[in-house]
Amino acid sequence: MAEKKSGIDQALIRDLANILNETDLTEIEVEQEDMRIRVSRAGTMQYVQAPIAAPAAFAAPAAAAAAPAAAPAGKTRNPDNVVSAPMVGTAYLAPAPGSAAFIQVGSAVKEGQTLLIIEAMKTMNQIPAPKSGTVTEIVVQDGRPVEYGEALVVIE
Repeated sequence: MAEKKSGIDQALIRDLANILNETDLTEIEVEQEDMRIRVSRAGTMQYVQAPIAAPAAFAAPAAAAAAPAAAPAGKTRNPDNVVSAPMVGTAYLAPAPGSAAFIQVGSAVKEGQTLLIIEAMKTMNQIPAPKSGTVTEIVVQDGRPVEYGEALVVIE
């Protein structure tokens, strides 16, 4: 039987960092057995060793934890009004640096209107409004990374 290696595999981290440099990615994450390593250009490296039940087990708790953490104290959001991130990436509130933002708090939006952009793997993905209404809160900050399922905007 193979013996489990304890500690952090520094060679793997170096390899992942080299891949980031070669491909110009901002973040890369790898899972192997009971280990998950994420390397990011933002300067954060994480090593998590925990039992892994199934890939779906990560998505649900992360999405559930992101919404309450982002809500201001004493304020609850109706989940039907929250626009969540459909992918991992970097959120941008304007089409280009120095340009006017797509939306502001109080803006009236129509279904399908672009709310913001999420950059993922050098691709700019427009995030449309799922319904018409008024923007009551912009949860995400411009130029910040977002996780799958994270609250971005509240439309009522």
